[in-house]
This record gives sequence, C-alpha cells and structure tokens, in this order.
Amino acid sequence: MNILIIGSGGRESAFAYKLAQSPKLDKLFIAPGNAGTGQYGENVPLKVTDFKGIGEFVLANDIQMVVVGPEEPLVKGIHDYFLADEQLKGIAVIGPQQEGAQLEGSKDFSKEFMIRHQVPTAAFRSFDKTNLEEGLAYLDTQKLPIVLKADGLAQGKGVLILDSYEEAKAELKAMISDAKFGEASNVVVVEEFLKGIELSVFVLTDGKDHKVLPSAKDYKRIGEGDTGLNTGGMGSVSPVPFADQTFLDKVEERIIKPTVDGLKKDNIPYKGFIFIGLMNVEGEPYVIEYNVRMGDPETESVLLRIESDLVDLLEGVAQGNLADRSYTVSPKTAATVMLVSGGYPGSYEQGKVISNIENVKESIVFHAGTKLVNGEVQTAGGRVIAVTALEEDLFSALQQATADAGRIFFQGKYFRTDIGFDLI
Repeated sequence: MNILIIGSGGRESAFAYKLAQSPKLDKLFIAPGNAGTGQYGENVPLKVTDFKGIGEFVLANDIQMVVVGPEEPLVKGIHDYFLADEQLKGIAVIGPQQEGAQLEGSKDFSKEFMIRHQVPTAAFRSFDKTNLEEGLAYLDTQKLPIVLKADGLAQGKGVLILDSYEEAKAELKAMISDAKFGEASNVVVVEEFLKGIELSVFVLTDGKDHKVLPSAKDYKRIGEGDTGLNTGGMGSVSPVPFADQTFLDKVEERIIKPTVDGLKKDNIPYKGFIFIGLMNVEGEPYVIEYNVRMGDPETESVLLRIESDLVDLLEGVAQGNLADRSYTVSPKTAATVMLVSGGYPGSYEQGKVISNIENVKESIVFHAGTKLVNGEVQTAGGRVIAVTALEEDLFSALQQATADAGRIFFQGKYFRTDIGFDLI
C-alpha cells in the first residue's frame, strides 16, 4: 500500500516512523515533511491546504491512503474534497469530514455537542457582537478565574484564563469587538474554570466502533515547574500514572462511548482520531476540549507504546471493520522532551545548524521544526526536535529522554529538564 502523510511536525514524524514499520506499506510520502521524515519516506513539497495539488499527487503516485496530521486541512474540508471528486472518492482519508472536524473547528459547536449527548464538561455560554453587553454582564455572575475561548482555530493561543472581572471584560471586548484572534474570536465561549489535573485520551474510530489509544499528559508551559508562557507543548509522558483503570473506565463509559454514539445519532460520519482533552477533578473526568487529530507532542509518546501494526488499524478505520483488528499496547512508559529555539514561544531565529543527532542511541529523535539545507539539518521552527525514550518505568524513561535531549546541540537550544517529575 502507498500512503501519504499530510503535515510537517513532530506528530507527522512519529506517524512516519510507525507506519514505516508495517509489512503492508510499499511507499510512504510526507507532504511537506521535514529534515527527519525523509529517512522513513519521500518528502513532497506541497502545502497542507493545497487540496488540488495533493489530489493530483495522490493520483499520479497510486496512493491508497491519506493520513491527515494537522487540524487545518480537516477543518477546511480535505476529506470532503476527496469525496466530491470521482477519481479521488475511493481513496481512504484518515481524518473526519468538515462537519465532524467542527468538534475542533468550533468551540461552540463542540460544547453544544457535549451538552446534547450528556458528556461531562464545564458550564458555558457563548457570545458574539449581537449580545456582547449581555456577555459582559454574565461575567459578573461567574466565579474567578474565568475562562475565555475563541470559537475558531487560533493556533493554540485562543484560550485565556483570567483572574479579575476587569481583565475578563477587557479581553472579551478585545476578542469580539477588536478581533484579537481574527475571525476565530467572532464568537467567544465563556467557560467555568475546572480545577484538577489535565491529561489526554486518544480514540481511533471508524464511525461505529473504536479503539482507546494510550493516555498521555503533556506540558504546555515554557518554564521549569510549569511556569511562564503557554507553548505548543514542551514534552509528554504515557501512560499517566494517576489515570488508573477505575478512572479510565469512567472516561470510556461517560465520555468516549457517548461521543462516538453522539456522532452516529447526529449523522456525522467520522473516520479518524479523536483527541479528548480531560480534566481529572477529584477522580471525575470532564472534557475540556476535543481535537480531531492526534496531539503533539503526545503522539510521539503514544505511538511508541502501540505494538500493533498501525497501517492495519487505519485500514480497519477506512473499511469500517476496526473492531476486527488486533490491538495491543506496551506496558512500558514513554517520555518525550521537546527541544525549542531560543526565545520561543516569542520571537526566535531560524536556520541554526543542528549537530550530534547521530549520537543519540537509546531514544528516538523525531524532527519537528527542521529543514535540510545543503545536507545540513537546520532549525525551521519554534519547536525543533522531540526526543522520546521507551523504558520499563517513568523515571528511567524521563532520565533517558532528558539525557539524550542534552546530547543534541544548536545555538539557542532550550528544553525543560523537569518533564514528568510532578508524577514521580
């Protein structure tokens, strides 16, 4: 089977690594890929939203499956584009159609979906230009801190947690009236703040049945001790020690099954991954958000623990017989440490030469923001490389990943040395 992965980050590197192990794979392509994905397949210089170019490439290269990594092409309807084309409609696309992608593309849509299908989540109300004054008054009725979420995609920056009513009102106005996050904040969800510990659960579904993938916890803050600005993710661990079987059983019964069944009841076809961002509130799970793809850097930890053939599982999704596919998970622990550019998540320089990757022997190096220039690997993003170790226990995995993160060098390199230490 020939497969095309859409995307260029650490998540897509992990997919390439895992899919390349399958005996069912003939040729692997990654569009656009990065400096590391070329070791697993062939990079293709196509933008993730160039649906016409992707479609032409798929037909010219006899590709049978397209695995969509990031959310943007899904929310913009890449799956629908394939289904609407006579020549492309028979090709498997792993990722929901545009309507299902609204679970991530619109916070308001996803919250209404959760309420409709009795999925536990924080209380909320949505506001726009037509009822902004009502929204400002509503803020006074809420407990602090107050959570504001831009309805649309805002590159992970559209969520604000505010500790005063004055701040909350100023930000609500800025989001709606001044388009602080562009069109993404035309509608703003005002949400109750949930106090607890965050984690993520990943689900693979063919629209009827599902497999629950390993749980993971990621670390969003730039600084040690979970301080400083939010990032796209500084590291992750899987499994999550506090998510024991009792807790995961609650997640399955109260959240995963109602979500998959809810999509069926609403006649929303869905073939792909569902990322469920959870808050563990004193042992009870609540949904913070849905994503319609795998997370990054959680994917780098999660995929290393899946022992089954991922191509076989994705084939089950495409053919609607996922329930019949074998699925096993390693009892080992995976830990991922992300190397980022100096200055990230603020302004940072690119084009720094990366060296010493070849001396990492015990961990897997997943490229994220990298490019090849005249045979040299250089930085090409804020999050540059994810180093992932799979070991018998959490401490060993963290120790190995952190030590190997220290072996790689580029000017301005920074990484957190305390990923997962809150769990030991």
